[in-house]
Amino acid sequence: MKSCGIIVEYNPFHNGHKIHIDNAKKESKCDVLIAVMSGNYVQRGEPAIIDKFTRASFAINNGVDLVLELPYIFSTQSASKFAYGAVSILKLAKVDSICFGSESNNLDELIEIAKSPINTDNLKESLNKGNSFVRSYGLLSRTMAPNDILGVSYLKEILKTNIKPISIQRTNHYHDLEIKDVSSASAIRNALFNNTDIKDTTNMKEILLNNELINLEMFYPHIRLLLLTLDKDYLSNIFLFSEGIENHLIKQAHKYSDFNDFINASTTRRYTTSRIKRTLIQLLNQVTKKEVDNLEPINTIRILALNNKGRKYINTLKDVNIASRFSKVQDGYRELEKKAALSYSSVLSEKNRQDLIAKEIGGSIYIDI
Repeated sequence: MKSCGIIVEYNPFHNGHKIHIDNAKKESKCDVLIAVMSGNYVQRGEPAIIDKFTRASFAINNGVDLVLELPYIFSTQSASKFAYGAVSILKLAKVDSICFGSESNNLDELIEIAKSPINTDNLKESLNKGNSFVRSYGLLSRTMAPNDILGVSYLKEILKTNIKPISIQRTNHYHDLEIKDVSSASAIRNALFNNTDIKDTTNMKEILLNNELINLEMFYPHIRLLLLTLDKDYLSNIFLFSEGIENHLIKQAHKYSDFNDFINASTTRRYTTSRIKRTLIQLLNQVTKKEVDNLEPINTIRILALNNKGRKYINTLKDVNIASRFSKVQDGYRELEKKAALSYSSVLSEKNRQDLIAKEIGGSIYIDI
């Protein structure tokens, strides 16, 4: 079976994602479409607006055949680590191609950048210093878009493989907050939390309007308490805490009871908003540097949801470790997923919390399509 992989968050699923799915199938001519999806915490350093099992089910109902989980530790890091984890999963799944969205949609230029020694995590900073690795096309401007940066990160991970890259034109801006037919996930989340009509931007609308939604602000009282009560030496051992960032965060936590004020004050030229949030997520989940250092290379793929075609494909992967139940998730990674599930569900009503924990320790979701 010819397979194509996509790397997604679906936070939440929207019309643009459906376009991506349809184009990925068309351009790759695949028999099976495989999505690696972030779990309950996403790359910007935030909890997903709705849980991973609901999002995985929507993916299957909208054209994906198999949804694999991007382990927590990769889904909550910067572009290069996020891409490394996601592509590692797709390599284990033996995909033939990877399809990603791109603002520039200039695959040749993106490949040229990927072949350079540039660190994609510091790409914007490098550009601001005048460094450029592209000779002709003006792609490397100071406003190089987020999906192009992620695209370069994906390409770096497949340069020495037989995986074929496919680029799809992204038609909306990652941070655009305007509600329209193809709105960004940011715009939809912003509208939902501000009680603004999201119109027909997503076929998840009914689910989103009738379920408990989650954002990072809900966790701020607990995060603030941790910052103000834990010893600085303890904080320095939390993953992503470095360069004395704990002193900076403690100072702002003392000053601000409002989450947005805290984030705005914490964001500086040295510390981006995304870095601040990713650091806070590690504190919330009490993830230590030692835990991360002790992780073995990822060798198991965890199935969140699949249809009959996805099941047939999984049966072809004879020499791959496959976790269809939580108990089969790789050691080390399983403990981090447990922490993430417990913290994420802690702000839900008790019934929904218990339901989500039951799903976490249960099996993958099969949808008969």
